[in-house]
Amino acid sequence: MHERLAEGGGMRHLVGITLAMIMAVALVLLGAWGYQWLLQASSVSVLPAGGGSLLSDHRTLAALIAVALTGMLAGILVTAPQISPLAAGLPGLLLLGWTALYVVSTRHAVGLVPLKSHVYGAGLEAMLRNGILGAAGLAMIVPLFVPSRWRGRRIPLPEVAEADEFFSGLTAATASQAPEEPAGDPQAYQPGMASPRPSLHHG
Repeated sequence: MHERLAEGGGMRHLVGITLAMIMAVALVLLGAWGYQWLLQASSVSVLPAGGGSLLSDHRTLAALIAVALTGMLAGILVTAPQISPLAAGLPGLLLLGWTALYVVSTRHAVGLVPLKSHVYGAGLEAMLRNGILGAAGLAMIVPLFVPSRWRGRRIPLPEVAEADEFFSGLTAATASQAPEEPAGDPQAYQPGMASPRPSLHHG
């Protein structure tokens, strides 16, 4: 049973690593793109959609949805107790390390930005410069310090639980059917029993 629980825990963390890679891709393709587009929209003097509803400005609305989806995915990975802490912790450590490098050497940190010739790279660089990556990294490493997130929920295997119930019932039935032994000497005289016959031989 313990071996199967260990295998389940290893698979859980393997899935967490996969989710960490998905989170990193979502940060680049959704979060960075949406953030960069919102920055460009706010840099002009005219309000998006001419000050009216964003429902008519499909590009800005899509950018808002992209940023929101990125934040929602990060929130699920941080808060869901069934998910391995590696899912949020690994991207969080990457973002914190990148921010620390930016503090030490801005040139080297900016040089590591991928897809610099695309809007995705520009969005990542803007988030790095504005401290958003560092703030997100601090929030995403929180599950790494929660011991229960490493253990997960241990649910007993169905066949093991059924076997325990069977043997428990069998033991209880056996104990209830066993006769009770009389107290004291089992050879002592008891009421209703024939008294021992005296010996007819005299020495």
